[in-house]
Amino acid sequence: SVPACCSARYNLALLACFGFFLLYALRVNLSVALVDMVEPNTSLAKNATSSVCPEHSSTINVPRNTTGEKYSWDADTQGWILGSFFYGYIITQIPGGYLASKIGGKLLLGFGIFGTSVFTLLTPLAANLGVGYLIAVRVLEGLGEGVTFPAMHSMWSSWAPPLERSKLLSISYAGAQLGTVVSLPLSGLICYYMNWVYVFYIFGALGVLWWFFWIGLVSDTPETHRSISHAEREYILSSLKDQLSMQKSVPWRPMLKSLPLWAIVVAHFSYNWTFYTLLTLLPTYMKEILRFDAQENGFLSALPYFGCWLCIILSGQIADYLREKQNFSTVCVRKCFTLIGMIGPAVFLVAAGFIGCNYALAVAFVTISTTLGGFCTSGYSINHLDIAPSYAGILLGITNSFATIPGMVGPVIAKNLTHNNTVGEWQTVFYIAASINLFGAIFFALFASGEVQDWAVSGYHLHRN
Repeated sequence: SVPACCSARYNLALLACFGFFLLYALRVNLSVALVDMVEPNTSLAKNATSSVCPEHSSTINVPRNTTGEKYSWDADTQGWILGSFFYGYIITQIPGGYLASKIGGKLLLGFGIFGTSVFTLLTPLAANLGVGYLIAVRVLEGLGEGVTFPAMHSMWSSWAPPLERSKLLSISYAGAQLGTVVSLPLSGLICYYMNWVYVFYIFGALGVLWWFFWIGLVSDTPETHRSISHAEREYILSSLKDQLSMQKSVPWRPMLKSLPLWAIVVAHFSYNWTFYTLLTLLPTYMKEILRFDAQENGFLSALPYFGCWLCIILSGQIADYLREKQNFSTVCVRKCFTLIGMIGPAVFLVAAGFIGCNYALAVAFVTISTTLGGFCTSGYSINHLDIAPSYAGILLGITNSFATIPGMVGPVIAKNLTHNNTVGEWQTVFYIAASINLFGAIFFALFASGEVQDWAVSGYHLHRN
């Protein structure tokens, strides 16, 4: 094979990694800044916080900046503000995949991140104009981010040699976890020492900067790349020659009847249920049950995602090693990694509900749970490219549409189940997430495939007619 160092495909993976880093930074910074944007008395009426666990009184009083504007939004309004992103995000998934297959992923991904950055820069202005404007800006950010994953999958279908898929995709998508890791504590520090508006200005400006590099350095296919070596171009094209389809129309009917595709849908939905429930509610759990302010300790809320990032990178390397050197079949690797990445988190999540007030253990269990989830990236998450490389963007659009529903529904259901914030109620939330995970893992293990499907290859229509 062609050396990886300084190659065009690894440059693409690294630039994409930075892009997804910024995407997630732009996505989660609001949940940190929101705490500072809301007048203290309106955020949470002193409800029956369970006094099961003792207070951690380790608050050091640093004089903090209080120049930022404050708004009187109640808990419901805040819920709408945080959830509005997903309403935009779900709309552009399938159109994003379809457009990427028509115009290429480069411009789509580039403008998706550029647009999100511009709307992030407008966030403080929108908040001043009123809550309706803020929600609208968040929906527009969601529309911009919705095209990014399908566009990236679509680009990898032309760029990633089959035996390097796990490596290349895990590098590019791991940026998302890293973005969460860095932006959670960093946004907290910016709010603390500067003013919450800078959270949006700094990350927004970085996104615009990234866009210039992306447009200048990246191309949709190896054929159109300006500085790719001849050897690398040949290597990529020859490795993909039997996998891509030349037909212009999308085979929607056989695609939607395909059981391997539904295996990915179910796995993706189940995984995201746990992921989004934790992403949005972990700070609440730490604060209300464990009586520990995650806001003051951004490092601890970021720890699980750091573990996940490490796991994604390592498991990507391991997955391709097993396929290339140990001759494991692709479907075997995808199923095993998905089982580890879904059953592991389920077990530790349920355990986290049963350890009482042992704070260190709670953080450890939640961290292990999220970390093991990283195996899924080399499991169901890139399986779209195994079964239909030509339509990978569209397939990801389909599965990610279903997988966005938990982001809209999961936290709402969890909030409804935890009115009194008792340990028992939270155990129910964890139980539900764990059983959904378990079901998804088993369904995927039964019905997934690692082969390119008949309907996804050029000659498919010829055989039928």
